[in-house]
Amino acid sequence: MTRPGPTTRVRIRRLTGTRAVDRRDDLSTEEPLEIRLALPGGGHRTVAITMRTPGHDFELAAGFLLGEGVVRPGGIASIAYCTDEDLLPEARYNTVTVRLHGPIPDLPALDRHFVTSSACGVCGSAGLDNLHERCGPLPEDGLRITPEVLYGLPDALRRAQGVFGKTGGLHAAGLFTAEGAQVAVREDVGRHNTVDKLVGWAELTERLPLSGHILMVSGRTSYEIMQKALAANIPTVCAVSAPSSLAVDLAREFGMTLVGFLRGEGCNVYAGQERIFVE
Repeated sequence: MTRPGPTTRVRIRRLTGTRAVDRRDDLSTEEPLEIRLALPGGGHRTVAITMRTPGHDFELAAGFLLGEGVVRPGGIASIAYCTDEDLLPEARYNTVTVRLHGPIPDLPALDRHFVTSSACGVCGSAGLDNLHERCGPLPEDGLRITPEVLYGLPDALRRAQGVFGKTGGLHAAGLFTAEGAQVAVREDVGRHNTVDKLVGWAELTERLPLSGHILMVSGRTSYEIMQKALAANIPTVCAVSAPSSLAVDLAREFGMTLVGFLRGEGCNVYAGQERIFVE
């Protein structure tokens, strides 16, 4: 079975005025990914099914589990594509099994079968009160970011979007230092998946926590994105579009900086103004 890639080539008909030309076009691949937890006595338990762009699948699984509080940093023993005999060949690279250090935690997140989508993220995520049970407010870190650094982030993110350049149909999330240096960028059809991939990358390369970094996302900022950033201890989240009301509430509740409408040389700072240095 051929492993799916981030792009899929199709034949289309391009219309320009009254002229028609048949040609090839690249689309962003969208396929399901099932995330399973290996049970100590054998077998597995499915905890999520998400639509995603193939690539960095292990990072996506790790980041999702961390963001939802299913595991703590350092709690993942291994991740592999599933080779169960009952699995159809075409699903082999769309199913990953995660093994944890120690037993599977008894968490509310495992009381139901997560079904996520590339469009809306996890439905019914825990409220702010439940989030306090596993995440405390971020400590005062003395981080100071200049407006000039902020204004350069959207273009830096766009330059790093290789698959978007081919398809025009992907979201992106980028991790940057407080000085604006690019650390890592991930793309996906799902906004939330891009952040999961970044957090998963940091977990699998033993870089957590991500204190002192900036998360830049290509779309709007939702509660789920802020929750995932908080789980990785990312203090500052920036976006080219608007945040939701609950995203702002979460940022203010947990001491995070939230920047929206970051375009050109302007932006709105919704929370954590103290980290933005303005003379």
